[in-house]
Amino acid sequence: MATFSNIDTLPDDCVSKILSYTSPPDACSFSMVSSTLQSPANSDTLWRTFLPSDYHHILSRILNPLTLQSSSYKHLFYSLSQQPLLLDKGNISFKLDKCSGKKSYMLSARELSITWSNDPMYWSWRPTTESRFAEVAELRTISWLEIKGKIRTKILTPNTSYAVYLITKVSHRVYGLDSAPAEVSVSVANKVQNSKAYLYNKFEDTQSCENRRKVEVKKDNCDEGIQVPSKRDDGWMEIELGEFFCSEDDEEVKMSVMEVGYRLKGGLIVEGIEVRPKHV
Repeated sequence: MATFSNIDTLPDDCVSKILSYTSPPDACSFSMVSSTLQSPANSDTLWRTFLPSDYHHILSRILNPLTLQSSSYKHLFYSLSQQPLLLDKGNISFKLDKCSGKKSYMLSARELSITWSNDPMYWSWRPTTESRFAEVAELRTISWLEIKGKIRTKILTPNTSYAVYLITKVSHRVYGLDSAPAEVSVSVANKVQNSKAYLYNKFEDTQSCENRRKVEVKKDNCDEGIQVPSKRDDGWMEIELGEFFCSEDDEEVKMSVMEVGYRLKGGLIVEGIEVRPKHV
């Protein structure tokens, strides 16, 4: 209690400065500790520090700014962290991490380089209400599967560890995606991280004891560096491609997924690639 009494005697701007070294959830907790802390804990002075330095530029790129609630910096922060917002032409989404204020982006399938994606024999583009983007890419059939993406570190939060994920689903006609693992990689400058991942786990939604055992066998491959997709809260599946540390230098991050073993495969639905801060 003595600590709170000492804080209570400080001017509001000093309290806001102290709270800026905490986190958004901590600031909300402090606002409920005492009535005298409520004002500095909810102040624009404090919540401006939780926003990224380039937030004005980000706001200028939002496709539908009317979706934002920005009556205060605190409201703006939570508007940017509640749900992904589409930027530019709607092919990139942006979101703040509500616990840290760090930036994450998802590149839509249209922002990626997908080999032969413009050939309707191999890929089809279609809208779906399940995606944040206007359309997704669905694999019809192909033997050479190659998906690449890139992003600049200057638009991310510096001094932050990031992970990269391929976001997918499969259609009812899925085949060949679990025959062999794909080669996945993330590279920054001369640092390359390679691993392997299955793009589909046909036992994911099964319930029988036998199939659950098969799932565990498949998951054992993860210990050998081979991943399987995991389900997200939004109903999509994700596969980690790798991770990297975002320094203060401006560098290009390259991500890729390749399965070129000449096995026919189909039914993969690609929403995009997400780059988001790792939670330690």
